[in-house]
Amino acid sequence: MKNTIFTFKDNSPKYKQIYEKFKSFIEQGDIKADEPLPSIRQLADSLHVSRNTTLMAYEQLVAEGYIRGEGRKGYFVNELEPLLFQEARSSSTHKQTESVPPVRIDFRADVVDQSHFPLKTWRRISNQVLTEKDSFRYGEPFGELCLREQIAAYILQSRGVRTDPNAVIIGSSTQQMLLYLGLVLKHDFSSMIVEDPGYDGAREAFRLNGFTLETLPVYETGADLSHLEHMKSRLIYVTPSHHSPYGVSMPIQQRHALIRWANKMQGYIIEDDYDSEFRYSQKPFPALASIDSARVIYLGNFSKSFLPGIRLTYMVLPELVLHRYKKHFTHFESPTSLFSQLTMAKFMQLGEWNRHVKRMRLVYKRKMLHLVSELKKQFGQNISIIGEQSGLYVLIKLHLNRSEEWFIQRAFSYGVNVCPTSLYFIKNKTDHPIIKLGFSHLSCEEIGLGVGLLKKAWM
Repeated sequence: MKNTIFTFKDNSPKYKQIYEKFKSFIEQGDIKADEPLPSIRQLADSLHVSRNTTLMAYEQLVAEGYIRGEGRKGYFVNELEPLLFQEARSSSTHKQTESVPPVRIDFRADVVDQSHFPLKTWRRISNQVLTEKDSFRYGEPFGELCLREQIAAYILQSRGVRTDPNAVIIGSSTQQMLLYLGLVLKHDFSSMIVEDPGYDGAREAFRLNGFTLETLPVYETGADLSHLEHMKSRLIYVTPSHHSPYGVSMPIQQRHALIRWANKMQGYIIEDDYDSEFRYSQKPFPALASIDSARVIYLGNFSKSFLPGIRLTYMVLPELVLHRYKKHFTHFESPTSLFSQLTMAKFMQLGEWNRHVKRMRLVYKRKMLHLVSELKKQFGQNISIIGEQSGLYVLIKLHLNRSEEWFIQRAFSYGVNVCPTSLYFIKNKTDHPIIKLGFSHLSCEEIGLGVGLLKKAWM
């Protein structure tokens, strides 16, 4: 074995540092198979450590299969498959030498504004909740009653949805709720209508439950409901208040037509109302569930409007579906945090939720207007802006003879991260690439800088 020099660091136990050094030598081939290692005493003397320290290092190497002990003969290196470690070294070297430009501006759409988050208020309420007895138990399987009561009151006031708190189900995410819901519905339904383009996460949840998917075409001006006449499915998943991704809202005539279709087919509409709070030109539209609660399964969440990491989603179920859902999942534990539920319930009860939504609507409106203004100033007629009336992102259709991948890579080379939209489309493809720009977490200065960099990258 080659002469080894150890330089011990203060932030890790010495036995662990010895173990890691020998492990590295063996993986890199510096110590060959069947080569003997120094005895415990020799190694301890040379490193000026106790014998117990070197013994612990060797025992760890033995336990993981790197070396073996042969009685009085000592310790020897085991034979290892070299390919694994060669590939790991090659990959590591490649990553180190590959030049990756730093991201200066990130137009991602899955974050919220940190600077206006009510941190002190949320922390104060969280600390209060932690002193309460209810925080030290397992949660109710369908969500805490205190939160379900607050949600029922909120969606009545904001979305016109009248429901009993017992019909509200609390979950961790839209996909989780759709997976559970699909397990219940697939006993009576085998296929599902989804929007095209539409939320890809919902499609994957439906596919995982074995649903056959039919597609309803949606355009920048809205959905084409005439296609429903030729479809066999009796279930449909829609985002009527803020279509994903186009951002268009379904007019009242289409909402009534969709309700009539559901009643005629004896089916259900799954209404995903994922960020209805942020509409900038008019008040938020009433939900589909406010028109007919018997045929609409209503979903909402706190991720887009409050905090993605809180993992709180809710669902309002019609009576028949509710009965079956509870029968299926009575013996399952709640998939979301009890602590988050209790804190959010108190947050809403104290009026902080409504104050937060009103405040953020103004903040996001200002950012939206600034982004749209900068895009028009920098790109003019070379782009079309889609979805500027609501939501936390805009789409830009680029009237340039390039691919979506080219636009994304060029932007990245200038330190700007932008999002694709091709993942939303199934058959209803567009004539020009469409790029998604989220703005919620960016300042107006960052938005201006980002759009300027995109101009340099693309024009």
